[in-house]
Amino acid sequence: MSKKTENEITSPRDFPAVEEILQDKTLAPYIALVPRPVAADTVKRIVAAAKSNLSEKTGSVTRTSLVNTIQTALVRMKRKEISRVINGTGIIVHTNLGRAPLSEAIFEAVKKTVVGYGNIEFDLEEGVRGKRGEACETYLAHLAGAERATIVNNCAAALFLILNTFSGRRDVVISRGELVQIGGGFRIPDILKRSGAKLKEVGTTNITTLADYENNLDDKTALILKVHKSNFIQAGFSEEVSLKALVALGKRYHLPVINDLGSGVFISTREILGYEEPTVQQSVRAGADLTCFSGDKMLGGVQAGLIVGRGEFIQKIKKNPLFRTMRVDKIVFSIIEKMLTIYLNNTHLTDIKLWSLLAVPEAELYKRGKAVLAELGKPDGLSIEATRVFIGGGALPEAAIPSVGLVFDKNHNAENLIKKFRSHQPPVIGRIENDCFIIDLKAIDIEDIPILIKAVKTILPVS
Repeated sequence: MSKKTENEITSPRDFPAVEEILQDKTLAPYIALVPRPVAADTVKRIVAAAKSNLSEKTGSVTRTSLVNTIQTALVRMKRKEISRVINGTGIIVHTNLGRAPLSEAIFEAVKKTVVGYGNIEFDLEEGVRGKRGEACETYLAHLAGAERATIVNNCAAALFLILNTFSGRRDVVISRGELVQIGGGFRIPDILKRSGAKLKEVGTTNITTLADYENNLDDKTALILKVHKSNFIQAGFSEEVSLKALVALGKRYHLPVINDLGSGVFISTREILGYEEPTVQQSVRAGADLTCFSGDKMLGGVQAGLIVGRGEFIQKIKKNPLFRTMRVDKIVFSIIEKMLTIYLNNTHLTDIKLWSLLAVPEAELYKRGKAVLAELGKPDGLSIEATRVFIGGGALPEAAIPSVGLVFDKNHNAENLIKKFRSHQPPVIGRIENDCFIIDLKAIDIEDIPILIKAVKTILPVS
């Protein structure tokens, strides 16, 4: 019979104590990756699973394998923390990567206002309690051309609050073709139901006329809701009613008209993207009583639900007891305040990261791509090619934007590469297309190009 080595674990009593494992010098750098209580729980869980496998004779255990398993688990846990990544996916407003990228200029500008104490709800003139986010709401109303404005924690919350405030458990009339599903599986009908409103669908999936709306208005109708189909398109035999026509209908029947723009945008997208997305200002000018939209998509800010419209309507929303459960803090107010200032000063193309990235022409991306190849020594199987990217975040689904990508040909293992680039520090997130791994340059800031080059130099030789 062979003699058992010190490394072998053949019975539950052979397992080292949890504290002994935590003191293991080879594990020290990994234990330090996460809070110590979390590391201890991880060790306990892995040891318990190993003991169970050993007793059930479903696996063999050595001290080395146990330590390796713990190391891997701690590294994976550390990678769950929010960290910076390089976005080479070709999706500019990537929901899974934080949506719109926040510029360092905005972050630096608000650091002094959010560190320590601040006058978030204090009137410096009178020395008494003030109104939360007053300047931010004033700037928002001015930019939108609306009477008043307010801000909650996201657009779904904004719509929920509007419906809860004004439906009174009565009917909300909406086109069947606008009953969209937004990110994370949330659906407009579900939001309507939870708000207390009663859904009344009109028209069909592809055709909804003004008569469809009018024929379904009665004394049980609370409001008319229009939802911008920003995350999908309808082509072919289709028809929808314009916001302006709905506003006229609402006035005839003394019903408010609410417009959920989804992403929302303050500027014309025609010149940069070649496609016109309806703006917030257009919604206000068309007469929508309330318009809601997101703060972290095409606005280029942080997660928030922005609401603009008639003063009396905004006032009612802010008096709703639920408003307090959805209000934002000083960090969000400060960032949006700065973002709105940039739009009002018309410096968004340089001062808001989203628009500065989108404004980079295709020719400049080719220039950057060729510089990357030159720095890498123009290795075989690596090229710079024309690509197409999309805004993402539920915006402009049909607006493919010309871009340039770093393409690893089929001789490289695309599945292997995408994993290795994700494991780099910082991670570089690309995509696979036609069995080729692609790192798109559109959403990569010029300052991050050296990081990309370093990542390729690290990974390519062993791919």
